[in-house]
Amino acid sequence: MKFAQIIDFETERIDEVRDLLRAYEERARSAGRTGTPVSRTLLKDRANPNRYLAVVQFESHEAAMANSNAPETNELAQQLSALMTRPPVYTDCDIADHQNMG
Repeated sequence: MKFAQIIDFETERIDEVRDLLRAYEERARSAGRTGTPVSRTLLKDRANPNRYLAVVQFESHEAAMANSNAPETNELAQQLSALMTRPPVYTDCDIADHQNMG
């Protein structure tokens, strides 16, 4: 079953967050790592301009856990935490249904 993790965080340094995420994703692709995310969507809260939700999708829960346990992911989490104004909140979800609408 496909799996998604929602990461709720706040930052005043979103450009630096984006740069770190892009660099991490590029390194993972270049290294041919398995268990990496299949998609990532970054949402910005309209009511709170410093709040973001990252929706990261994986092929399975097992793939997500392999990614979470990778040393590169732990390093990324530490770098991102330094850019956040509060600790992130994680929500783990099985994808029950998904439709592309266009």
